[in-house]
Amino acid sequence: MKKVKSVMQWGKIILPLSSIRYYPPSFTLRNPLMEGVTNAFKAGHEVAVIVFKLSNLHNLIEPADSQQHSKLLKVIKKLFQTVVEQTVDPKVLIALHDYYGEGVTLLITVDHDRHSISDIDILLKNITDQVSQSYMKQYSSLYPTFEVGYMFVDKYDYSIQDSIFRAHRQAIGIAEKREKLEINEMLLAINKIITKKNITLFAQPIIDVATSEIRAWELLTRGPKGTALEAPLQLFSVARQTGRLYELEMIVMEKMLQQVKASRCHQDIFVNCTPLTLGNIRFTSDLKKLLQKYRGISPKQITFEVTEQDSIEGLKNFAFNINVLRLMGFRIAVDDTGAGYASLSTISELMPDIIKIDRSVIENIDKNSVKESMLKGLLLVAKEAGSLVVAEGIENQEEASVLTRNNVDLAQGNFYARPAMFFDEIAT
Repeated sequence: MKKVKSVMQWGKIILPLSSIRYYPPSFTLRNPLMEGVTNAFKAGHEVAVIVFKLSNLHNLIEPADSQQHSKLLKVIKKLFQTVVEQTVDPKVLIALHDYYGEGVTLLITVDHDRHSISDIDILLKNITDQVSQSYMKQYSSLYPTFEVGYMFVDKYDYSIQDSIFRAHRQAIGIAEKREKLEINEMLLAINKIITKKNITLFAQPIIDVATSEIRAWELLTRGPKGTALEAPLQLFSVARQTGRLYELEMIVMEKMLQQVKASRCHQDIFVNCTPLTLGNIRFTSDLKKLLQKYRGISPKQITFEVTEQDSIEGLKNFAFNINVLRLMGFRIAVDDTGAGYASLSTISELMPDIIKIDRSVIENIDKNSVKESMLKGLLLVAKEAGSLVVAEGIENQEEASVLTRNNVDLAQGNFYARPAMFFDEIAT
C-alpha cells in the first residue's frame, strides 16, 4: 500500500474552544484527531468522515481572481467553524479541519445503535444551510452551495491513520461523484452485494409486557460478515449515497418473505423501510410481485417501520403508497419516536398502527422521573391515535418494571433477548 502522509500534515485542525489544549514548547502536541478516533472505537462507536465541497465557486467570484478565491475560501471555512461549534454536540465532534481545496472535512462519532442514516443527513443539511445563510447575511446576496459525501473509518483492516485517509478519499469521491477515486471500490462492493443479494437478516423478539410472551420479531439487516459494509449504518449509507438504496431495501423485502415462508413463522414481522423507498412509485407494484412469488404470506403479518427522523415532506407518492399498503393489509409503525424531530407531526399524519418509543426515552427511565413523564405523554398520544406501543432498548429489570407499571403494550431489547443470527432458530 502506498505510504500516506502524516495526519499532522492534513492542515490546521480546528476544534471547539473548550477542546483546545496548550502545551509548553518542550512537549509534543498529541494528535487530537488520532486520539479522538481511537477513543471513539474504544467506546464501541463508528467514526464518519464528512467532506463539504463548495460546488458553485465560479458563481461567487471571477474565475481569474486568485486573491478573491483565497479570501472566499477562508471566509467559508471560518463560517463552517462557527456553525459546527454551534450545531454539533461536543461529545460527538472529533475534529473539523481545512484539509480540502474547496471545502472542509468534519469527523464525528456515530453510535450505530442510536443514529440512523437520516440523522447524519439532517445534521449535514443543517450545517450547509446555516453556512450558506450566514454567508448571504454577512458577505453577499449569492447563495453558496455544497456537495457532501461521507464514509466510515474502517476499524479492522488498516491502521487508524491509513483508515482515516482511506475514508477521506472515499468521502471526496462521493462528494465529487468522481469515477477514478476509491469510491469505485465502494460502488463495486455495494453492486456485488445487490447482485448476489448478499445480506443476512437477524431477528429480535418483541415481547408482550403483561404476559412475557413473544408477540412479534423485528428483522435487522447486516451486510457481508467481516467487511466494511457489515454494519447496517455503513451498508445503507453507501447504498443511499450511490443511488442503490431502493434495490437494497427490495432485497431486504424479498429475503424477509423468503425466510418467513421457509421457517413457517406465523408471528408478526416488523421490518424497517425508509420513506424514500416507501414513497417510490414502483414500491407497491414490486411488493405485490414478491407476494405472488412467496404465496401464503398474509400482508397482515407484516409491519413496516417508518423511521421518524426521516422527513416524509415532499415525498410525492408516500401518502398514496401508505394508503395502498393499508388496503393490502400491511400495518404501519413509526419508529424511534422521541429521538428526533417531528415525531408528533409524523404520528398525526400517518396515524400509525404501532408507535415504537426510542431507547433514548427508555434508558435509565427508572432513575429519571422526567423520562417517565415523557413515556406517559407518548402513551396518551398513542391512545388518541389508536396505536399500540412498543418500548425499545430495554436493558435491565428496572427499566422493564417501569413499563409494567405504565401498562406499556410491548417491549424489545437485550434484556429479553439479543438478535438471533439465523431466522429458523427463532421461528415457532
